[in-house]
Amino acid sequence: MKRSNRLFEIIQILRAADNPLRAEDLAEQLEVSPRTIYRDIAALQAMQTPIEGAAGIGYVMRRGYDLPPLNFDTEEIEALRVGLAMLSRTGDSALEHAAARIHAKIDALHGPADWLQVSPWGAPFDDPAKGCVQGAALRYAVRTAHKLQFTYRDGHGNTTCRVIRPVALVYHVECKMVAAWCELRAGFRHFRTDRIYDCIVLDESFADQADALRALWAEQNDWRHEGLTA
Repeated sequence: MKRSNRLFEIIQILRAADNPLRAEDLAEQLEVSPRTIYRDIAALQAMQTPIEGAAGIGYVMRRGYDLPPLNFDTEEIEALRVGLAMLSRTGDSALEHAAARIHAKIDALHGPADWLQVSPWGAPFDDPAKGCVQGAALRYAVRTAHKLQFTYRDGHGNTTCRVIRPVALVYHVECKMVAAWCELRAGFRHFRTDRIYDCIVLDESFADQADALRALWAEQNDWRHEGLTA
């Protein structure tokens, strides 16, 4: 997370808190060290953000401090609420946590809308304890154009070791798939993420090929209609 985003998150967390929060509490939520939180709090206080407290005691945001409102109309806000809620269907735990943070910001500015509900059933969650690959790792590999190495078990139980160049992540109702150039098959393949095990993001980059591969994949594959198999 970029520092600017983290500073914004600290403000939002403190605004929503009913009690003082220790640096350790903030560090756990933001997945950084307490030392980083101390530095961030000092930076915010230097920018005249009304955060009060001290190390070992906890921090609070002085009441009345607010951020500029989001410039969305009612329909746009409701579209955001539904779209964010539907991320629970993707099975991508990192995206769902991010959606929850955004939802909290919307609620803080506009109040809750408990009458607007979305069914959470969809793809299984990417639980590392069950050996599942995390969606965040796949999105990172696609975004940064890094190769992936993993063990893949197809629908018939056959197991292969693959090295791929991921070009897209496709979310379906009951699963998500990585679209990639597979070095074993020397062609584009689609891998269900719930059948991927022991996944490693390799240091080897294919950034100089990523755009061309993605364009070729889009040209060759109408994934909205065709069966997707590895």
